[in-house]
Amino acid sequence: MENRYSDLINQTFNFPQEGFSVTDDELYFNDIPLMEIIKQYGTPLRITYLPKIGSQIQKAKRLFNVAMAKVNYKGKYIYCYCTKSSHFSFVLDEVLKNDVHLETSSAYDIQIIKELYKKKELSKDTYIICNGYKRTLYKQYVTELINDGFNVLPVLDHLDEFEYYKKHVKVDKCQVGIRISTEEEPSFAFYSSRLGIRYIDIINLYKEKIQNNPKFELKLLHFFINTGVKDTIYYWTELNKCLSIYLELKKMCPTLDSLNIGGGLPIRTSLGFEYDYEYMIEEIVEQIKAFCTQHEIDEPNIFTEFGSFTVGESGATLYSIVDQKKQNDREKWYMIDSSFITTLPDTWGINQRFILLAINHWDKAYAPVNLGGLTCDSMDYYNSEAHTNQVFLPEIDKTYKQPLYIGFFHTGAYQEALSGYGGTQHCLIPAPKHVLIDRDSDGEITTRLFAKQQSYKSMLKILGY
Repeated sequence: MENRYSDLINQTFNFPQEGFSVTDDELYFNDIPLMEIIKQYGTPLRITYLPKIGSQIQKAKRLFNVAMAKVNYKGKYIYCYCTKSSHFSFVLDEVLKNDVHLETSSAYDIQIIKELYKKKELSKDTYIICNGYKRTLYKQYVTELINDGFNVLPVLDHLDEFEYYKKHVKVDKCQVGIRISTEEEPSFAFYSSRLGIRYIDIINLYKEKIQNNPKFELKLLHFFINTGVKDTIYYWTELNKCLSIYLELKKMCPTLDSLNIGGGLPIRTSLGFEYDYEYMIEEIVEQIKAFCTQHEIDEPNIFTEFGSFTVGESGATLYSIVDQKKQNDREKWYMIDSSFITTLPDTWGINQRFILLAINHWDKAYAPVNLGGLTCDSMDYYNSEAHTNQVFLPEIDKTYKQPLYIGFFHTGAYQEALSGYGGTQHCLIPAPKHVLIDRDSDGEITTRLFAKQQSYKSMLKILGY
């Protein structure tokens, strides 16, 4: 008897698992029958399951609040969404239903904040944490929000940034933060982050520019780890360095009461993904609590900035296999009806792996394959997963009534932004349809076409034809 694709998945992973199940040899994503979505909209197709955004936010809030309650932590927890992960209106609409705050990284982010305020989706009490290197236009827009009475916290990224606010802020009191330039992991090509202010400069920055200026208060100290919140010596070392700077500043700055712990929580990029969210969050809270108790200072409010964690697991990208090619004795190629470079740029740019599953034909035998995109670029392929150096998918036959459909899951963060949504792509491969999936008050699935597949006319107009 041939081993079926379903046997492979069930024997390799603990399956079914959260968000994934199979009924009648077809894959369901968050209880959504994907074959029904494909029949209605076709492929290639992006989908966003909106309820997942809120459930991720509530999960983090619950874990932090429980962890704080366990150790009688006195500070507050403030959840911020990083808009750079996905700027789409439907994402921000869902995010702001959950009583959260926002983090920005560029000038045009501020215009989104203004639009959301016009729509009454956020109030002037919402924290707007303004991070990133700030050129003049960004600082101008940030200052406009401050002068209009918004709850804006510009996080100083370099030594001269404060001078602009000092000159242009008109309100009586403005709170600011400072970002620490953390050391990078040993595997990085550089030693320290290009963002933030060096440890040795932070105290002098406060003393010389902020301490004696009655218009400004230092409220927040921020550190960010590129690799995210992970149980590594590197992460705990950087957290302890940050706490040491916090202590030194706190002794001379009573208004400092908040710590941004930096780096995002990871998302599931494999069915074999293992990460103890509860342990990590409890350990972070306990370490901060213990440090503050030891040094007899109040526990700071804890800010987090979660982008991929918020929106990543809501997304999926679906393709059909349009052809198979055997190029030599060992390699079989399945050709998708789109391009990895244009629709999943992280797989090409940083070798990111996502959860990959067949959507139908789970009852068929499986084989190792390479997946190829439609561009003429030799790098437009996908041939390994997070848990193995090969891709296994159902074998296909021309006699099958349906083509093979596959899905890459938890692709909801960054992919459209990195690939240049709405522009022209490599080899003029069109951007796929984008469908939003929600549930009504009765729990029934609803779908809405957010964007049609990109047309040749729109591309020609961009190109000046």
